[in-house]
Amino acid sequence: MRIFAVSDIHIDYPENRRWLSSLSRDEYRQDVLILAGDVSDDPGLLAEAFEMTAGRFATVLFVPGNHDLWVRGNGHGDSLARLAYIRQLAAETGIVMEPVQFDSLTIIPLFSWYDFSFGAPTPELRRAWLDFSACKWPAGFDETAITRHFLAMNEPFLHLTNDTVITFSHFLPRIDLMPLIIPPHKRGVYPVLGTPRLEQQIRRLGAAIHIYGHSHINMRNFKDNTVYINNAFGYPHEERGVAKQLICVWEQSANDD
Repeated sequence: MRIFAVSDIHIDYPENRRWLSSLSRDEYRQDVLILAGDVSDDPGLLAEAFEMTAGRFATVLFVPGNHDLWVRGNGHGDSLARLAYIRQLAAETGIVMEPVQFDSLTIIPLFSWYDFSFGAPTPELRRAWLDFSACKWPAGFDETAITRHFLAMNEPFLHLTNDTVITFSHFLPRIDLMPLIIPPHKRGVYPVLGTPRLEQQIRRLGAAIHIYGHSHINMRNFKDNTVYINNAFGYPHEERGVAKQLICVWEQSANDD
C-alpha cells in the first residue's frame, strides 16, 4: 500500500480536469489518495472529482479548501451549508473525511481556516481575495471564529495514536513553511495562509508527516520531528513551484506486512 498526496487540483480548468481523468484506473487499486482541498466550488465538478478518484484508489481522504467552500451561485445558503453538502456528497461517493487506520498507520484530516495570525490583511488583500466575497458565514463569524469552529471539529480525534500518524490540512500550520526567498513585497497573502493553532493540533497528535496545500508552492520541510509536504497541482498557468503530478509520501514496507 502506498499513500499519494495532491492538493489544489482546481478542476474548474479543463486542463486540470483532463489530468485527473487521465490517472490510471489500475495502478492505484491498492493505494490511498490524500486530496488536500481546493477541488472546485462547482457541485457537479466536485462530485465528478470524487467519483473519478474513488474509482481509482482503494481509499480517498479529503478535507475542503477555501475554494470548495465558496457559495457563489451554487445554491448553498452559506459556507457551513456548503460544508454539510460536501460531507453528504463524500459519503455518497465513498470519500473519507474522518480518520482512518491501516494497521500501524493512522491518517487524520484536519479542518482549519486562517485567522490573520500570520499578519494583518491590507485593504488591497481584502479587495482582491475572493474568499471575502465568495464565502458567506453565519452572523458574528469573523476569521477567528471561523478558525475556531473548524479546529473544534478536529478535537474528538486528537487523542488518536499509532506507530505512524499522518495528518493533512488544506491550510498552512506554520508560516515558516514558506520559502525565505519570497521577497517582502510578495508576502501580502500571508495573512490568509493559515493559523499556528493548527500546528498545536499536529503537535498533540505527534504526526510523522503533515500534508498541506493552499500556497501553490511545493515544499518538503522537516521541522520539530514532522515532515511537512506540499504537493499542489496549481493553476494551468503556474509552472514554477508546482509538480503537476501525484507524489508518494509513504509506502508500506515488507516488514510491515
